[in-house]
Amino acid sequence: MTYKHQLFLRLIHAIDTFIEWTGKATSWLVVGLVLLICYDVAMRYLFQQGSVALQELEWHLFALIFLLGSAYTLKHDEHVRVDIIYNSRVMSDKKRALVNIFGCLFMLLPFCILILSSSWPFVENAFYYHEGSPDPGGLPYRFLLKGSLLLGFGLLILQALADLARNILMLSNNTEVK
Repeated sequence: MTYKHQLFLRLIHAIDTFIEWTGKATSWLVVGLVLLICYDVAMRYLFQQGSVALQELEWHLFALIFLLGSAYTLKHDEHVRVDIIYNSRVMSDKKRALVNIFGCLFMLLPFCILILSSSWPFVENAFYYHEGSPDPGGLPYRFLLKGSLLLGFGLLILQALADLARNILMLSNNTEVK
């Protein structure tokens, strides 16, 4: 095995480990969201005590779960794909690797870069003005949620690069890299 292959393997392992950790940490937000929704519903319907801040926190947690969990979903190959073709007997592992490389280079990475570049001024403005909720009783730190756009798509780019390296190695070695 060449030095380049070893470097790719270490890079893949480091990114996969980091994304695995972020995915597991993000999964705890699901537990928090469920508990928060149960509390909010109980307070609203049993005690007629609604809260704008609780409802916004629910939206914020959902957004964080989606944004921070997308790289973990990609890592575990659970994202949306036309599996009828991709997993058919017609597709060999080599063809799947080529499809993955094409999708990563011409769809996923450009889309992520587009989102990062177009959302940067939006996020920067929110941080500059310490943007909060415009609703009375809403949460004060909305700029942090907007910053998670950059973090979520940055994690997605990292996982895309790991998958790209994995598929390139698979093509060059004709072996699967875990």
